[in-house]
Amino acid sequence: MKRHPFLAGILMLLTVGFLAFLIFFGITSAAGGRGFSPFRDRVGVVPIKGRIMESKSVVELINKYGEDERVKAIVVRIDSPGGGVSASQEIFDALSTVKKKKKVVASMGSVAASGGYYIACAADRIVANPGTLTGSIGALMQFANVEELLKKVGLKSAVIKSGKYKDIGAPTREMTPEERALLQGVVDDIYDQFLGTVSASRNISVEELRPVADGRIFTGRQALKMGLVDELGDMERSVDVAANLAGIKGKPEVVYPKEKGVSVWRFIADEMASSILNRLRDETEKASYQGASWIPLVNS
Repeated sequence: MKRHPFLAGILMLLTVGFLAFLIFFGITSAAGGRGFSPFRDRVGVVPIKGRIMESKSVVELINKYGEDERVKAIVVRIDSPGGGVSASQEIFDALSTVKKKKKVVASMGSVAASGGYYIACAADRIVANPGTLTGSIGALMQFANVEELLKKVGLKSAVIKSGKYKDIGAPTREMTPEERALLQGVVDDIYDQFLGTVSASRNISVEELRPVADGRIFTGRQALKMGLVDELGDMERSVDVAANLAGIKGKPEVVYPKEKGVSVWRFIADEMASSILNRLRDETEKASYQGASWIPLVNS
């Protein structure tokens, strides 16, 4: 090191900085702050955003939190209008499995409808904002028909198939009554699965549920009156509910999935900044108002 004083100085600076980091967060933790601490109980957040078309990454995160002894509860933050049936069911199943050993709370954002609501039903408790758009219990298939357009441009389609239903839903011709009946049976079966899941999870009879499970949407406040959600509140309230269910004393550490490609130093800097902001917020009483964000609904 005597031959490389510059390198020695850098190492000394990094060591001092790291020790200061540990001391800072040790003091913050002892004072009851919300900074990073390896000894505090954690609430893991599983974000589900946009259309639900795949489940692999979400299921892996759920399983990771399930195996982490420091994570005592899970909050599923849902901001989705729905998506694929199988992907939604796989996420639901993963949450149902982890729920056997850890508490799960669903936190609804702007939209948690259709497959988003299906996933929420796996939670021990569902928390929605008053203006959350939820519900849309049902299933659908959509097919386009461009037969008339092809006629106008002089194009024809030829199909060679192994069975009469192999090209069902083809956009180049009208659907036959037999095909329509077959697909209706598929949609009806998926709907019955959805209905049964909601009925069992929410402890509402199918007979009572069916009249409102026709694809209509509800606000969070309307859903509360119907028993489709348990209470009204935001993400912070959802974390508190999860912590209480899990028996966590004091404020838990809230952990999110790490961003890909984030360096160790970026992670440390983010943790320090988050701790300072949370500390200032806890010590400063301020009133705030969050306006509703209205989203146009389009039936396609």
